Amino acid sequence: MSVLNLQDNLNQNDSKIRLQVALAHAGVASRRACEKIITEGRVSVNGNLVTELGTKVSKDDIICVDGKQVFKETNKRYILLNKPIGYVCSLSEEKERNNEPARNLAIDLLKPYYSERLYNVGRLDMYSSGLILFTNDGNFAAVVSHPSAQLEKEYIVETSTSYPRFLPEKFMKGIRVDGVFYKCKFAENISSRKMRVVLIEGKNREIRRVIESFDLRIKSLTRIRIGFLSAELKNGEMLKVGAFRELTEKEVADILKLCNQNKERTI
Repeated sequence: MSVLNLQDNLNQNDSKIRLQVALAHAGVASRRACEKIITEGRVSVNGNLVTELGTKVSKDDIICVDGKQVFKETNKRYILLNKPIGYVCSLSEEKERNNEPARNLAIDLLKPYYSERLYNVGRLDMYSSGLILFTNDGNFAAVVSHPSAQLEKEYIVETSTSYPRFLPEKFMKGIRVDGVFYKCKFAENISSRKMRVVLIEGKNREIRRVIESFDLRIKSLTRIRIGFLSAELKNGEMLKVGAFRELTEKEVADILKLCNQNKERTI
């Protein structure tokens, strides 16, 4: 593989950039995830292990992750996947799969079609289905996944038995479960066993933990919207489970614009 070329990422006044930024530009992961990869001792520069986040690199440095040299990717990808149940959204799972080969990875649904190193923006747990973004653009991932982006994510949750009718209103006011406070932006009843929930900054397994705190079991949990992105296609059909599509240039620009506008409103 060729040496990581960072020239395009350097301005005229600087000769070096931060290692995590270089990794993000190479499509390794988002900047935040790249920081974790560095501190885990998985990155080397010119053959030397690097664990310090303040490390800077130049266009001439040879950078490796898990012993494999990385390079700048010229094609930026922005992909919306309708993830099936049973697939894990985790790069760390991919790294450890040689020891535990049992789990399916969501990224495997894309690998036959893309040579770029893609990674998920945010998470969707193994037992949930629905929309999730994949990219190799670290800047895009950093903006979209940052809490200040206030990007709405909409879910349909179905319980195995009827849930209390007051649950959506209580969720909007806030619920404390095991010392953690959970509050959705919006929730409403659809039927005695189905509700719609909109989250802004979803904590780990937030909906599941809230529902289960009422001694209820979730039958299905599906993410149907990210910002203005839904499973509906231009021809009126729906993106099938397990299928994916690339975002248009306008959609990429519009979702970044939406995130930046939301950030400005919170300042």
